[in-house]
Amino acid sequence: MSDNNSKSMGDLFPDLGPEAPVISGVAHDRSEALATVRGVPNEPGMAAKVFTELAAAGVNVDMIVQAGASVGTAEISFTVPESTVKEVENVLIDKHDELGYKSFDVNRSVGKVAVVGVGMKTHSGLAAKFFTALSDKGINVLMISTSEIRIAALVPLDQLDDAVRALHTAYGLDADQVEAVVYGGTGR
Repeated sequence: MSDNNSKSMGDLFPDLGPEAPVISGVAHDRSEALATVRGVPNEPGMAAKVFTELAAAGVNVDMIVQAGASVGTAEISFTVPESTVKEVENVLIDKHDELGYKSFDVNRSVGKVAVVGVGMKTHSGLAAKFFTALSDKGINVLMISTSEIRIAALVPLDQLDDAVRALHTAYGLDADQVEAVVYGGTGR
């Protein structure tokens, strides 16, 4: 009995056949917003407080990045559906004293582009191809999220269409399918 690492995609997913494409599509979402909370006390439980308050307000958070900003503080950035920006702002303003952050801002001029495929975990070089394709078109990546079946990047909204086209070209996909797969505001 061989382990899964030695099996081909055709073995693991017989319905796909041995030559199934690793990347099956490019998805994009232009209804994202990026919130950044700056100067958050860098101590256990602060991220939990931020996201608990947002959850209580019914805000669906997708991508999250936390980075140390300076000694004792952190910066937390996260994406939300653009339709919930007012709720995010209200939570952050109402809970300012409890959360103890210095400032926050919200950028509505962002979009998410992603490549999706079942074989990503077993194929090397897919992330390199993804980011090279964007870099070659001068597209700035603001945030990155990955899973076993997806690589996603947050990019400036005015570069989203170029990013979608660049990834279609890089992975040899049919660009006519661009509008077919859009995960608007679902966080996926």
